[in-house]
Amino acid sequence: MATPAVELPRSTAAKKKLVRRTVRDRSQLARHSVQLFFVLLNAWLGVQFFLWVRFFERGGVGFEVPRPAGAEGWLPIAGLMNFKAFLTTGHFPTVHPAAMFLFMAFVAMSLLAKKAFCSWICPVGTFSELLARVGKKLFRRNLRMPQWLDIPLRGFKYLLLGFFVFIIGTMSGAAIEEFMHTPYGLIADVKMLNFFRDMSMTAAVVIAALVVLSILVEHFWCRYLCPYGALMGLVSLMSPLKIRRNASACIDCTKCAHACPASLPVDKLVQIRSVECAACMACIASCPAEGALQFSLAQGKVQTLIGPPVARPDALPLYRRALTPLAMVSLLAILFFGMILFARTTGHWQTRMPTEIYRQLVPNANLATHPGY
Repeated sequence: MATPAVELPRSTAAKKKLVRRTVRDRSQLARHSVQLFFVLLNAWLGVQFFLWVRFFERGGVGFEVPRPAGAEGWLPIAGLMNFKAFLTTGHFPTVHPAAMFLFMAFVAMSLLAKKAFCSWICPVGTFSELLARVGKKLFRRNLRMPQWLDIPLRGFKYLLLGFFVFIIGTMSGAAIEEFMHTPYGLIADVKMLNFFRDMSMTAAVVIAALVVLSILVEHFWCRYLCPYGALMGLVSLMSPLKIRRNASACIDCTKCAHACPASLPVDKLVQIRSVECAACMACIASCPAEGALQFSLAQGKVQTLIGPPVARPDALPLYRRALTPLAMVSLLAILFFGMILFARTTGHWQTRMPTEIYRQLVPNANLATHPGY
């Protein structure tokens, strides 16, 4: 799904002169560093959560590690449900509150900086990107779906999002709070862990198929199936920051379009307003021309946000308020750690549940069924 975009006419009378960039692009180094940080963070949270679960499965024998609230980031539906309950009741959630605050942080990122969550932070997006690179190594290229198939498939993630929004939207805030306090709601995170620990053959085949498809088709899961990414994409439509192309500096080399993992026609547009743009800045990194592509606010007289001034030929229009890689990292860090700090200092980060309840529920997590069944 994409919003209409403005297309500029191209002049074919003469080839434009290339004014090479004077400052080395570091956007991909910054992005990959952030991706690595969050992969390691999630690995650490996963190990800690596993040890916490094993402590109760062994009857409370051994060393007890604290329950990592950050693991609730893997409960996006709980985060959305708690957010709906918070809006309707005004009460901060007491069960899986971290899921709501992380959900809010990720939405804020999309609201300000396009779908940066998907390409900078999400571990699934990171592994999807790595699998696409494996495909390029093996087959020298990734497959691209024909447009008649690509567009309908992209709509599937919005159908999944609509399903979850409809279900949650029909629940009152009180009903959500009641659901969260059921045995199923209390240990939804443990059931998520057990899904992977005790994976069925069907689930294993589906995941294996997704891995193969992600090797063949770049970002298959993110592009066609991820409802979370669909939500972030819709929110990103309101983002003031966008990839913008300066036609005066562009030499029409099309490198940006070939580098875009979402297959967007960056080389033909004034600005990228598509819900598929994840602000990965791969197009900017591939561009050889000074000032031709920027991740920026609307045109203005300010040169950059954090970073050295960018030289420009006299023929170029007014500077844009461009977001440098350092500014992007700073923005994401402020939103992520700022939200966590707020939740912790106000006492709304941890699920405060008596140990005895966990002692009863965690070993029998697979017996807890959804209250709707």
